[in-house]
Amino acid sequence: MLDLIIIGAGPAGLAAAIYAARARLDFLVIEQNYINGGQIMDTYEVDNYPGLPGISGMDLAEKMSSHLERFGVEIQNAGVEDLDLAGDVKRVITDEGVFEAKTVIIASGAMHAHLGAEGEERLGGRGVSYCATCDGAFYRGKEACVIGGGNVAVEDAIFLARGCSKVYVVHRRDELRADRILQDELLSLPNVEMVWNSNLKSVNGENSVSSITVVNKLDGAEREIPLSGCFIAVGIEPRSSFAKNHISMDEKGYIIADETGTTNVPGVYAAGDVRTKQLRQVLTAAADGANAVTSVQHYLLTHK
Repeated sequence: MLDLIIIGAGPAGLAAAIYAARARLDFLVIEQNYINGGQIMDTYEVDNYPGLPGISGMDLAEKMSSHLERFGVEIQNAGVEDLDLAGDVKRVITDEGVFEAKTVIIASGAMHAHLGAEGEERLGGRGVSYCATCDGAFYRGKEACVIGGGNVAVEDAIFLARGCSKVYVVHRRDELRADRILQDELLSLPNVEMVWNSNLKSVNGENSVSSITVVNKLDGAEREIPLSGCFIAVGIEPRSSFAKNHISMDEKGYIIADETGTTNVPGVYAAGDVRTKQLRQVLTAAADGANAVTSVQHYLLTHK
């Protein structure tokens, strides 16, 4: 019987695995993707992780994975479909079989949110993207847009502006929500145009994106903007559907857990972007992973 199953190999899951290995726990990591790292794999530059300024998301993920490999930990590639958390034995049901353990840490992270605008799904992968660092190179010398006003949206726009002829930033408010240092950099770029107080109505084109249509919230005026790439960065949604009806969540699907990772189900913990928290960053995800393993150790000691 395993001591622990960790669901997810993003920063929270990898940190939890490192701490679990150091604690000599008998555990398994389950990750649906064949590359570890979670959302940071889609990040061009991570500039707020202490000690590693300016590191790329891919390099940071590689460093975390390499750290774990030192302990000889193997990761099971599988998609989690359901859970059975009743009783002392927790069962994780995947497309590769059923795995059992005394405790579970859910560190499944989050995914990019969709707007539901006309043409968004139809043109997905044909001009509509949710990852500028993944697909931005396809639009070098072309015009593109970013929808959103938070850190990710502004970082994406800055990245795209390095290669695109012009970048439109469409935001539903009249000011950005991103960190001030990012705002200053974005607004200083000569090939960036802000489209304030506007919502995306549709993404247009037959076989690929040819333009977007936006609607001004103040006067209802519509504007069509010719471009080739539409990058949507309007937030994230938790990857928690497999845990629905098994554990307490908020209205958005985030698992309700405190700083210790403790949920309403004994022996089950949540870490990283999938849990309710104020700040979702690489640093806080890694801290969550460490805290959750500490909680697991205490649980195992008191439930022999």
